[in-house]
Amino acid sequence: MEKKTEQYDVVIIGGGAAGLTAGIYCGRARLKTLIIEKALVGGLATYTNEIENYPGFPEGETGLGLMELFHKQAKKFGVKFKLTDVRGVQLEGDVKVVETFRTNYECKAVVLASGGKPRLTGSKGEDKYLYDKGISFCATCDAAANTGKTVMVIGSGDAAIEEGMFLTKFASKVIVSVMHEEGKMDCNEIAREEALQNPKMEFKWNTVTEEFKGGERLESVVLKNLKTGELDDVKVDTCFIFIGYLPNTEIFKGIVDMNRAGYLITNEKMETNIPGVYAAGDVRDKWLKQVSTAVGDGAIAGYACEKYIAESEQFENQIMAGDLPGLVFVYNAVDPKARALMPVIEQFEETHAGRVKVTRVDVYKSEGIANRLGISETPCAVCIRDGQKAGTLAENISMESLEKLMGLSLVESK
Repeated sequence: MEKKTEQYDVVIIGGGAAGLTAGIYCGRARLKTLIIEKALVGGLATYTNEIENYPGFPEGETGLGLMELFHKQAKKFGVKFKLTDVRGVQLEGDVKVVETFRTNYECKAVVLASGGKPRLTGSKGEDKYLYDKGISFCATCDAAANTGKTVMVIGSGDAAIEEGMFLTKFASKVIVSVMHEEGKMDCNEIAREEALQNPKMEFKWNTVTEEFKGGERLESVVLKNLKTGELDDVKVDTCFIFIGYLPNTEIFKGIVDMNRAGYLITNEKMETNIPGVYAAGDVRDKWLKQVSTAVGDGAIAGYACEKYIAESEQFENQIMAGDLPGLVFVYNAVDPKARALMPVIEQFEETHAGRVKVTRVDVYKSEGIANRLGISETPCAVCIRDGQKAGTLAENISMESLEKLMGLSLVESK
């Protein structure tokens, strides 16, 4: 079967909070934008019963309700959606390709917002109670809904113990299942001591989950003792599982830089190691994974796409194209040394009008064009001839040195 090909300015892989926010920013910038989501638009947030810590919603909001608002706003700005699975990506070069089963989507910029999934125990009955049926993966999201209730925490790492202590502010009892010997945990020593001294926390040592039981909603967790094999049916209202998180980055391995756990590595601008490719949300190597932080990531990534595409067009159409040789002055507007050179650049432009095309590039807000020119030091003058960089001048910039850079004879000012 021959695949179709469609063109977009931006393709966003993942329709969770980060992807939707990036889409809103790109759509509002009038970029032709596509969001590809393989499951449910809104991502994992849609499974959260109540979100009370997202600013602007003092009465709280369901995860599904909040994500529906995000979805509606993205569509308002013309963002298109495709519910399908991404099979592969080609991210190098000016034209990037996102491959699905039937269509290859070509674009200028890509946002990787594919999120992740919590690591599961694999125990019997687990799938039946995931997310809104009694098994949760976010204490910050669901703690308030468990006020005065009995909850269980699976795991003993930093996340498990710290989230467990947070739950004690709401729940009447927090039962922690730990697979290690009594007193031994995988968390840091300070958290361990605080947890052991917390009167609301009860520990089940040498245990792992055997089964999740209940009706329409979870009612109990069966724990198995690793030493004796004894089963313990523990009545709980909610079970929180904190045994790790798996980012959805399999198709990006060997293409985009990631850490040992598979999270994508970015800078503060959400830039990956590939120009024009950004990552946002839970798929990133980051400290806090929440809807609010995903929104921040998405906003930056969407804005970065807009700047990248605009700079690409300026680079190709204004700087590298044209019949005249070009002088590009790369500077930082807050640098006094650069500002002092502005009269020299203006004099050069006036003197050689019709012979040289002069372009000014300010790196204060973005270094994108400077990076494309291979410039790391400013102020700097670059000679462009026949669509190629022909020389640079970073020291002793003057009328005479600029004319020498451009291969011009001295011409008196008009």
